[in-house]
Amino acid sequence: MNHDDLNLWSKRAADWATDYHAGLRGRPVRAPLVPGAISSQLPTAPPETAEPMEAIFADFDRIVPPGLTHWQHPRFFAYFPANASPASMLAEKLANAIAAQGMIWQTSPAVTEIEQVMVQWLRQGLGLPEGFTGTLHDSATTATLSAVLTMREQALEFHGNINGLSGLPRLRLYASAETHSSVDKAARVAGIGQDNLVKIPTDQGLSMKPGALAGAIAADREAGMLPAGVILCAGGTSVGAFDRIGECIAVAHAAGLPVHVDAAWAGSAMICPEFREMWAGIEAADSIVFNPHKWLGVQFDCAVQFLRDPTPQVKTLGLRPSYLETAGKEDIVNFNEWTVPLGRRFRALKLWFTLRAYGLEGLRARIRNHVAWAKEACEALRALPGVRIVTEPRLSLFTFALKDDAATEVLLNKINDDGRIYLTQTRHKGAYVIRVQVGQFDCTRDDVMTIPQVVAELM
Repeated sequence: MNHDDLNLWSKRAADWATDYHAGLRGRPVRAPLVPGAISSQLPTAPPETAEPMEAIFADFDRIVPPGLTHWQHPRFFAYFPANASPASMLAEKLANAIAAQGMIWQTSPAVTEIEQVMVQWLRQGLGLPEGFTGTLHDSATTATLSAVLTMREQALEFHGNINGLSGLPRLRLYASAETHSSVDKAARVAGIGQDNLVKIPTDQGLSMKPGALAGAIAADREAGMLPAGVILCAGGTSVGAFDRIGECIAVAHAAGLPVHVDAAWAGSAMICPEFREMWAGIEAADSIVFNPHKWLGVQFDCAVQFLRDPTPQVKTLGLRPSYLETAGKEDIVNFNEWTVPLGRRFRALKLWFTLRAYGLEGLRARIRNHVAWAKEACEALRALPGVRIVTEPRLSLFTFALKDDAATEVLLNKINDDGRIYLTQTRHKGAYVIRVQVGQFDCTRDDVMTIPQVVAELM
């Protein structure tokens, strides 16, 4: 395949993509298949000689779409969305064609400098104060790991990277039970250990208790342990929980600990000023992550980490061997020093295209619609005999259940086998509940109101 072929097949692919998106409402949201159904259609060995693109594309069209869970389906109400607006898709095609590796400034100045500007655009869009800077990661998991590694090194006065952790005090991190599992993974990968991630009790509103946080930190210090940092939750994955951000940051800072706020999903909603009270006090955070790929229409992968002061993170993650130096520009920003990977994609391009193509007001309108439609669907479900709302809407996320776990699980399986909508489950206070999360970029009110309609038919 050469560039002339690429030109031809790019046009074919664009036509295919248009037809695919136009026809999504006619497909089941989740593939009705069993494990192995796709792999069994592929040869067990690679081809020895080149195959014609006609055959490759035909196999793609025959095998791949029927085996997908369609994340861009307008009735995808599971997990959180991984949206891909048309503007973002176009930018990704251009980024793929450019194929820049933006590991340091000189390997592609546009990659670094557009990223710097996009972080500032988003900072302003979220209402964060001047002084915050930041960088783009692949996902919130990597951003949180970066923050936790930095907490570890600050607590150890930056000796951990050089000397290792053996023989050093037992480090402790603090979070609530509503925090995403990526925090648990970060504790493991950073060498701090799962058992040293202390889960602080929450109140009736599922917010971390500031007093309990203060008590846990003090008790650990009394026991000879070394508190390293606090991770707060702004829109938990399970039921959308929010910690009392300002109060908990005040406790952490009084104890001399840095704070990372995980707002991976809900952070996008903060472009709407009326929702910002949900993370009141955020301006005092040391690190914040949110994913534009979840709710702003920016194609996966794109996670933004805001930093009050990047110096500790750069000191933790940065290495600059001679082959990564830029002669005469020693103070230039090289974003690989802010992140775990050395290699870096041109993620900022899709942010630039998306923010310009829709504007903050256009994106706000979508989020406000999703929140309003989720509340309307919640009320319609509440009115159905036998349905109980377990957790009320937090932005566009709520949960419901039937009389017991068994009946609820049977209903969820019926819903997803039916294929018109896609929902997932979680456990809340030990009970099996069904999550509803509205956020797909192109969904309509009619799509959202299909939820109570399907539930009523299948109960």
